[in-house]
Amino acid sequence: MHVSGLDPHLGTRIPVWKRAFDLASAILALIVLSPLLLCTALMIKSLSPGPVLFRQERIGYLGRPFKLLKFRTMKVNTDTSAHEDYVRGLIRGESVMKKLDHDSELVPFGKFLRNSGIDELPQLFHVLTGTMSLVGPRPCLPVEFEEYLHWHRRRFYTLPGITGLWQVNGKNEVTFEEMIRQDIRYEQKRSFKVDLQITWRTLPALMKLMRDG
Repeated sequence: MHVSGLDPHLGTRIPVWKRAFDLASAILALIVLSPLLLCTALMIKSLSPGPVLFRQERIGYLGRPFKLLKFRTMKVNTDTSAHEDYVRGLIRGESVMKKLDHDSELVPFGKFLRNSGIDELPQLFHVLTGTMSLVGPRPCLPVEFEEYLHWHRRRFYTLPGITGLWQVNGKNEVTFEEMIRQDIRYEQKRSFKVDLQITWRTLPALMKLMRDG
């Protein structure tokens, strides 16, 4: 699928403080979490045939596509068409942004990896390379991007993030439009203090998600 990016002048320049915060945070997190990353990789490899990492095209800063890394939580060759249709329905409707999970399609402990956010940890390498930030809007699928209205695309004026305002403000309790408004609000109010606050609130938000799950 061809995806057209946004005009480069539309995006706000990534501040020096944000890049420095991202580098320091990603390096520290990779050092501290390296045993968890290794154990997760070994678990997936031993319990499910196929690669440890899942690569998927996503849309990032200024609408530019890139290959997102995640720990694989779905069985190999799972049909994603139902998920794409579900996403289109969320964008066009007013349902809350809950994930469409079919337990039979998940690898062992796949739901736990998703609810805990452990599946997203390989994206720390994207933070190191500057493709992503620690804090920002989640990168969407190309099929989502094609459905976006013009004002929705304001969320691509900053780097996509591993965590963000939407994730700590009721991730599974808001509609698509509310998510977009929160992403745009973050882009407009982005600051070192805001990034620190969102980072600090991420772990409690994940714990709540795990309890609800």
